Amino acid sequence: MNPAEQTVHAPEAASSGWAFLYTPAWGRVLIAALTGLAMAVWWKSGNYATFVLAMVAVNVIVGVGLNILVGLSGQMSFGHVGFFAIGAYTVAILLRDGYSFWLGLPAAAAAATAVGALLAMPALRVAGPYLAMMTIAFGFIVENGLIEWKGFTGGSNGLMGFPAPMVFGRDMAEKDIALLAILLAGAALAFYHQLTRSRWGKAMCAVRDSETAAQSLGLNPVTVKTVSFALSATLTGIAGAVFTPLVMFVSPDSFPLHQSILFLLAVIIGGAGTLLGPVAGALVVVILPELLSNLAQYRLLIFGALLIFVLLAAPRGIVGALAALLPRRPCRRPNGGGADLAALLGLKGGSRLPLTVRGIGISFGGVQAARGVSFTAEPGRVTSIIGPNGAGKTTVLNMISGFYRPSEGSVSLAGEFTGMPAWKTARLGVTRTYQTTLLFEEMSVLDNMLVALGRGRLGWLLGSAGTPELSRKAEGLLSFAGYTGSLDALTGSLAHVDKRLVEIARALACHPEVLLLDEPAAGLMRSDKEQLSVLLRKIAGLGIVVVLVEHDMSLVMGISDHMLALDAGSPILEGPPAEVRQDPHVLEAYLGGADFKGRPRMQAWAGEKFAVLATSKLTAGYGAAPVLDGADLDVYPGEMVAVLGANGAGKSTMLRAISGLHRPVSGSVVLNDSPVGQSQAHEIALAGLALVPEGRQIFPDMTVMDNLLLGAFRRNDGQVQEDLEKLLTRFPRLRERIKSKGGVLSGGEQQMLAIARGLMARPDILILDEPSLGLAPSMINELYDILADLRDAGVTILIVDQMTNLALAVADRGYVLESGRIVHSGDAQELRADKSIEQAYLGSA
Repeated sequence: MNPAEQTVHAPEAASSGWAFLYTPAWGRVLIAALTGLAMAVWWKSGNYATFVLAMVAVNVIVGVGLNILVGLSGQMSFGHVGFFAIGAYTVAILLRDGYSFWLGLPAAAAAATAVGALLAMPALRVAGPYLAMMTIAFGFIVENGLIEWKGFTGGSNGLMGFPAPMVFGRDMAEKDIALLAILLAGAALAFYHQLTRSRWGKAMCAVRDSETAAQSLGLNPVTVKTVSFALSATLTGIAGAVFTPLVMFVSPDSFPLHQSILFLLAVIIGGAGTLLGPVAGALVVVILPELLSNLAQYRLLIFGALLIFVLLAAPRGIVGALAALLPRRPCRRPNGGGADLAALLGLKGGSRLPLTVRGIGISFGGVQAARGVSFTAEPGRVTSIIGPNGAGKTTVLNMISGFYRPSEGSVSLAGEFTGMPAWKTARLGVTRTYQTTLLFEEMSVLDNMLVALGRGRLGWLLGSAGTPELSRKAEGLLSFAGYTGSLDALTGSLAHVDKRLVEIARALACHPEVLLLDEPAAGLMRSDKEQLSVLLRKIAGLGIVVVLVEHDMSLVMGISDHMLALDAGSPILEGPPAEVRQDPHVLEAYLGGADFKGRPRMQAWAGEKFAVLATSKLTAGYGAAPVLDGADLDVYPGEMVAVLGANGAGKSTMLRAISGLHRPVSGSVVLNDSPVGQSQAHEIALAGLALVPEGRQIFPDMTVMDNLLLGAFRRNDGQVQEDLEKLLTRFPRLRERIKSKGGVLSGGEQQMLAIARGLMARPDILILDEPSLGLAPSMINELYDILADLRDAGVTILIVDQMTNLALAVADRGYVLESGRIVHSGDAQELRADKSIEQAYLGSA
C-alpha cells in the first residue's frame, strides 16, 4: 500500500482486525474481486446470459457516471440518456463510414464530454427544478435531433448494417464485447474510487454540502460542478459506445427519455455516493425486468413502487443500508499538540499587511444597507465591528469576503481586490466563518480540513488529497483550535461547540492573511466562550488580521484591540473599546436616542392580574448550550410588555418557543390557562396568539387586501368586514394601497400590514418581534404611535425591539435578557432609568 494513502494509524490498525476495511487498498481489492467474479460468470455464460451480463456492465458504467454527478456533487440530471445516445451514435456513424471502433470509443467519450461541459456551464448556474428541466429539455433535443437529422443519423429508421469491431485482426463477437464492457465497468469503478479520495472528489462533496463555505475556501463551485458534469457525461458516452456493437443497431427509439429515469433510479436504489451503489442498482434495473418478463408493460410501475420502498426502508440505498451494518472504524483523534503552528501556516519571517477598507457601501432594492464604511485592521490585533440588529455588520463582512460586490469604496490587502468573487478573494488570503456554522456536514472532520488545506487549488484530477504531511497539518490545526473529538466523525453529527472549533480550524487551514469571524460565540456556554477568547487572541498573536463580529459584548470588550461601531449601515465611531463603549452615539444606537418619542399611558395600567400568557422555567436552544435558560414571564390582559436585551440574548428564541415555531427543551408555556408548550404553531395561533415575526414575513405576491383577509381565514363570526374597516381606518396607508401587492410596499408599510394581519385574527395577545428593524426614523415614530393607540385600546402586546428606550416608553413593564437569562424585570419607567441595562447591551466598562 502506498504510505501516502494510509488512513489508519498503525497502533489502531494493529489492534483492530477490521481496520483494513477502511483503507484505500480495500476498495481496490473489492473492485478487482467483483471484476474477476463477473469475468468468471462471463466465461461460463451462454449467449443470452452473456448479453444480460454485458447490459449490467453497461449500466454500471452509466451508474458510475451518474454517481459522480448525484452522489459526489449533489446535482440531478434527468437527461443523461442524451449522452448515452451521443456515444452510441458516434461509434455507429464511424463504424458505418469505415473507421475503427478503437477510434470511435475515445471519439464517443470526447463528444459526450464536450457536450456535457457545454450543457453544464449554463445548466449548473441554476438549481433544483430548473436544473432538472434543463436536463430534460436536453434529452428531448437529442432525441428529436436524431430523428430530424436524417442524412447523418438515419432519422427514425436509425443505423444498422455497420461492420463489427475488430481486435487482433478478427471480428469481435458478442462475448468479446461483453468482456470489454466488464473491463470498462471495473475501470470506471476504480476511477470513481480514486476520484473520491482526490482533491477534486472532495471538492465536489464540499460544493454539494455548502457552496457558500466552499467559496470561502477558494473553490469555484461552477468549475467544480462543470467538471463533475463533464466526467459524468464522459462515462455515459463510453457506455453508449459499447452499447452500439453489442446490439448492432441504434435508433431514436433505443434512447427514450424514460431511460434517463431508469439510469437515475439505479443509482438511487443502489446507493448514491457509495462505491458499489451503481453495481447493485444495475443488477436490479437489468435483471429484475428479465425475471418479470411476462409483466414488461408494468416495468415502470414496478420500478416506481420499488423506489418508494427503498426510499422509505433504506434512504441511503441498498449498499448504504448494508454499509451501515459494518463496524465503525477505529476512533482517531488529533495528535498535533507539539506542532509548530506558525511553521504549519508559513508565518515565519517578514512583515504582514493590514486590511484596509475605504468607504465601502451597498444597496439592496433601493435600500442602503451600508455606506461609507472605512477602517484599517492591523495584523496581530482583533478588530471588532459592533452595532445593533440591522446595523450592517454581516453585510460588511460579505463585502470584504467577496460575497457581495460593493457599489462604492475599496478593499485592499496586498493590493485592491474590491469586487472579486468570494473564491478568488479566499485565494488571496481572506477567509471567514459564519453566524450558523457552515461545515461540509456529510464529510468527516479530517476531510473538511483536507479540502481547506488545498486552498482552492485542486491539481491533477486523481491526485490524492490525504498525504501524511497534510494529515499532520490538519491534526495540528485541530489541536490548536481545541478540538479533541474524532477525526472520522461526520461534522453534521458534532456538538455545537465542536462545530465552531472545527470551522475555525478549517479557516486557519487556508493559511489566511485575514480571518473574518461572524458571531463565533453564538450558542456557546460561558466556559466555551472563555476558551474561544483565548483562541482568538492566540490567532491574532500569530500576526493574522482578525476581524470579529459578535453579539456577546463582554467577550468583545475583553479581547478587542480596536472597534468600529455601525448603525443603520453607517459608521458611528472608530477607536479603542473603552472609548467606543462610553460614546453617547453608540449608546443611542443600542438603546434608542432622543429623536424617538414614545407616548406613555396617561394613567398607569391597573388591569386584572390573571395572565393571558405565562412561561415558567422556559428553556430553549438549537442542540447546543441553551439560548434561553429558565425564563419566567407573565403578560396580563390589556398590558404591553417589552422584552429587551443585546443581540443574541435569546429574545427571538423566546418568542419562537412561545409561539410554537421552536419546540422548548423544558419548561412550560400557558396561554389562557391552557398549556401550549408542546403544541404546534397553528394550534397556538388558533388558541389566541398572533406573532408578527422579525422581517415582517408578509406574502409579497398577494395584495394588501388578500394579506389582511388571510389573517382572518379561520374566523367565522361574521364580523370580518367590520374589523377590516376598523383596521383600514387605523392604518390609512393600507387603505391607499389596498390593491397593491405586498412586495411593492415600503418597509414601514409592510410592517403595518403585518401588524394589521395579526390583528385580523382577533388575538388574545399580539407578539411583535423587532417591528422597528430596518425602518426610517420617521416611520419608527409613526409605528410606535400606532402601537401606543393599540395599547390604549386594550390590545395585549408582547414586544421585542432593539429600540430599548422607545419600547420602554410605551410599555407598562419590561424584562431584560442577558445570555438567555432574565436578569432584570419590573416597571418600564424604572428599567428605563436603570443604568445597569447598558451593561446588558455593551458589556462591562
